Amino acid sequence: MPSPLAAQQAKLIAAQLFSGAGIASGYAVGGLLAEQITGRTAMAGFAQMSVIFGAGVVAYPLAALAARAGRRTALTLGFGIGTLGALVVLLGVALSFLPLFMLGMMMCGSSTAAGLQARYAAVDFADPRSTGRAMSLVVWATTVGSVLGPNFTAPGARLGEALGMDPLAGPYLISMLAFAIAAFSASTLARGVSTSGAPASDAPVGDDSADGAPTAAAPSAAAAGRLGLGEALRYALARPVPAFAIVTIITGQMMMTNVMVMTPVHMDHQGFSLGAVGIVVSIHIAGMYALSPLFGWMSDRWGPGSVIGAGTVVFAVTIVLGVVDALAERSSMPLLSTALLLLGVGWSMYLIGGSALLTRAVPPEAKVTLQGVSDSAMNLGGALMAATAGTVLGLGGFLWINLMATFVLAISVVFGIRAIPHLRRGAAEA
Repeated sequence: MPSPLAAQQAKLIAAQLFSGAGIASGYAVGGLLAEQITGRTAMAGFAQMSVIFGAGVVAYPLAALAARAGRRTALTLGFGIGTLGALVVLLGVALSFLPLFMLGMMMCGSSTAAGLQARYAAVDFADPRSTGRAMSLVVWATTVGSVLGPNFTAPGARLGEALGMDPLAGPYLISMLAFAIAAFSASTLARGVSTSGAPASDAPVGDDSADGAPTAAAPSAAAAGRLGLGEALRYALARPVPAFAIVTIITGQMMMTNVMVMTPVHMDHQGFSLGAVGIVVSIHIAGMYALSPLFGWMSDRWGPGSVIGAGTVVFAVTIVLGVVDALAERSSMPLLSTALLLLGVGWSMYLIGGSALLTRAVPPEAKVTLQGVSDSAMNLGGALMAATAGTVLGLGGFLWINLMATFVLAISVVFGIRAIPHLRRGAAEA
C-alpha cells in the first residue's frame, strides 16, 4: 500500500500528465486557428506567444494564493482557469472573434503555470534529501502528456466536426477535458499542504548572505510570516546563490524558446518537409523531459550547482552546433536534430537545477514568493524571445538566433561565477 506522501505525489504526477496532454493537444492547431480567423500568417506565432504570456501573468498570483491557502487551492484554480480558457477558445473560434480567441489562449496558459508550480508542490511532500528527484518526476510526467497530446489532435478534429464545429477547434474539446481532469486531481490533494518546505536551518546550500558571511537566518520579517514581493526580491538579489538560481530558471527558458521557436521556420526556409520538422521538434521535446529523473538524482547526489554547470556546457555545445549549421551551405538534419535534442536537455538541467537550488537557498518565508516570481519571469522572458525571434531571424538568419542565445547564456555565466565561491563554501560546510 503506497504511503500517504507517495499518494499525494501520484496525484501531482497525474495532474501534470493530463495538463501536458491538454496543452499539446491544442498546441498544433492554435496557430492555424489564429491564421484562419485573421487571414494573416503572422498571427500564428502570436497565438502561441499568448499562451506563454498568460502563464507568465498568472504564475505569481497562483504562488501568492498557494502561500495563503495552500497548494491544493492554487493548483485547482490554475488548472480550472485553463479549463475555462479552452472553452473561451472554442467560443472565439465559433464567433471568429480574435480578441476572445486570444483571451482564451492566455487563459490556457494558466494550466502551464499550474503545471510548473506542481514541481514545487512535489517538494513539499518529499524527504528533504530527495527534493530533486521528487521535482523531476513531476517534470517527467510532462513527457507522457506531451507525447499523448498530439495524438488527440486528429480525433479531436473529428469530434469537433461531428458536433458541427470547426474541425480545427475540436482538439480544444480534448484540452478542456484534460485540464478538467487535472483540476480534479489537484483538488484531491491533502488539505494542509505546506508551502514553506524545510526549516530555514536546512534550506541554504551555501553562503547566501550579501557580505559573504554564511547565514541560515531568515530576514527580519521572518517572524511575521510570508515575505512580501519587494522584500523577498531584495533578499534574493542581495545574495549570490538565490539570484543565480532565479537567473538560471529565466535564462534557460529564454534560450530554449528563442532557438526552438525559430528552428521550424529556419528548416522551412532550407526546404525541409513538415515531416522532418515534426521529427526534430519531437526529439527536442524528448530532450526537455525524458532525462529529468536523472537530473533530479544528480541534484540530490552532487548538488544543484553541478546540474546547472553541466547544463551550461550543454547549452554552449548547442549554440556551437547551431552556428555551424547556420554557416553551412546547406542545413543538416542530423546536426539540427542533435542541436535541438541538446537544447531540450540543457533546458531540463537549468529548470531542475535552478528550481532545486532556489528551494534550498532561501528561507521558508521567501520561498513561495520567489518561486512564483521566477516562474512568472521565465514565462514572460520566453514570450519576449518568441515575440522578437522572428525579427531577429529576418535580419540575420539562424546565425543571429544563436548569437542571441549566446548573449543570454553569458548572463547566466556571469551570475554563476559570482555564486561559485558561496556554493563551494556551502558544500564544504555540509
